[in-house]
Amino acid sequence: MKHLFTYILLNKPYEVLTQFTDENGRATLKDFVTVPNIYPVGRLDYDSEGLVLLTDDKALQHRLSDPKFKIEKTYWAQVENIPDETALEQLRKGIFLKNIKTAPAKAKLLQPEPSIWERSKPIRFRQNIPTSWVQITLTQGMNRQVRKMTAAVGFPTLRLIRVSIGPLQIGELAPGEWRYLTPEEVKALKQGSR
Repeated sequence: MKHLFTYILLNKPYEVLTQFTDENGRATLKDFVTVPNIYPVGRLDYDSEGLVLLTDDKALQHRLSDPKFKIEKTYWAQVENIPDETALEQLRKGIFLKNIKTAPAKAKLLQPEPSIWERSKPIRFRQNIPTSWVQITLTQGMNRQVRKMTAAVGFPTLRLIRVSIGPLQIGELAPGEWRYLTPEEVKALKQGSR
């Protein structure tokens, strides 16, 4: 009998680890998803929010995590100040982070700003420094890459939300909510990662 794989989309809340256990007692995925034997595809930092795909399909997990397949992941970064076209162009061309140049990214200012949920802990606001939202799409996944990239061009990230992985969108999922992928979404995901 053919094993049917499980595919789940979760909107990971702020300050939740992208794993199922933590010896320090921090919130983990098991606080939200009780489906057994599934694992996150890639990582999303403790202080980042948004889309996490969970599955027991190891072949798909590998393809989605391997940079050679160039699966696009899109993030909304709330940054200090308002990046100009020069800064956005630097992000698009790639940036040197400790002798490694990032792959070219798609980057644009989000105007109007996206209407999204309140974070459990608000970002630190400074009276005299405005904030703005930038949409960045990457095909690689270096550690804390978006934060390092925006900081490198002079616009530190205050809040970071992953809104899509390949064809999958966060849609109406609230923080902590999850749903199973539809058969069409699974098909699109597999086709896009070949």
